[in-house]
Amino acid sequence: MMLFLKLSLLTLIISAPGLIVSGENMITCYSDVQRLTCETGLINVKSSVYGRTNSITCNTNRPSSEVTNTNCALRITTIADRCNGLKECELKTDLLGNPDPCYGTYKYYNTTYDCINGHLVVICEQGYSTLDCGNDLIQIINANYGRGNSRLCSNGLPSAWTQNTNCYAPNTLSTVAALCNGKKTCTVEASYTIFTDPCVGTAKYLTVSYTCSREIVTCESSTASLNCGPQRVKIISANYGRTDSTTCSSGRPASQISNTNCYTPDALNKVAASCEGQRSCKVPATNAVFSDPCSGTYKYLTVVYSCV
Repeated sequence: MMLFLKLSLLTLIISAPGLIVSGENMITCYSDVQRLTCETGLINVKSSVYGRTNSITCNTNRPSSEVTNTNCALRITTIADRCNGLKECELKTDLLGNPDPCYGTYKYYNTTYDCINGHLVVICEQGYSTLDCGNDLIQIINANYGRGNSRLCSNGLPSAWTQNTNCYAPNTLSTVAALCNGKKTCTVEASYTIFTDPCVGTAKYLTVSYTCSREIVTCESSTASLNCGPQRVKIISANYGRTDSTTCSSGRPASQISNTNCYTPDALNKVAASCEGQRSCKVPATNAVFSDPCSGTYKYLTVVYSCV
């Protein structure tokens, strides 16, 4: 462990100029290595299917009995959980541990992904790094503590400490998201005391990918204006209602601001329908647009969005 303390901090920041809709598709036969890469931007897995949907793919040297079942498809999240937010990702498919959707059939992985804008930070074990969005707000894309390849954070270490590349601590994403989401800056540490040790004897590191989002709050009867200049609006979250007693409360009687459990279930869909993909948009914070989720309560519209 003393040698771990001497590991230096490795921080990589990758900022793409905009959203790249690459629509990459990667098919990998079972037991081979699936490689996802983004020349610009970060990986965003749209779907991963494990199984067989035709008799031609990955059929070399396979008996017909192993490729005739073409109605075998299991949607999985393992690849997204491990690759989202990285610039490149390599996974040995026979180590993913997914259940067998069709016993006796030779299967393959079919993954579709895009490359999106964002920041990636890699922190060697026992190191620290500060995520910084300036005046905007941090929105975590993904986070993993462990080891996914043998190259990162390996300088000066015995090879035995970097050979296990199937090492992922559970709940890393939720832990980092709880710590950083919605803040302008956030310091994170790569430590087993925070994330538990998923592979004793392996030198680990923490990868964190994030975007910088904006929040706009508009009081009832006013209009929210979202503007991304030359970029496009990407809606992250939205609510029309009231979740605290202080926002948009000036001059209001207590009876109009005491209900702090007021939500509009489809607010996100309605704001996205008006704004998603636009350079700018306006959304009235009114009952006419969102209906009235809590009659008698003075409401406000909260929108979190990023420019891509």
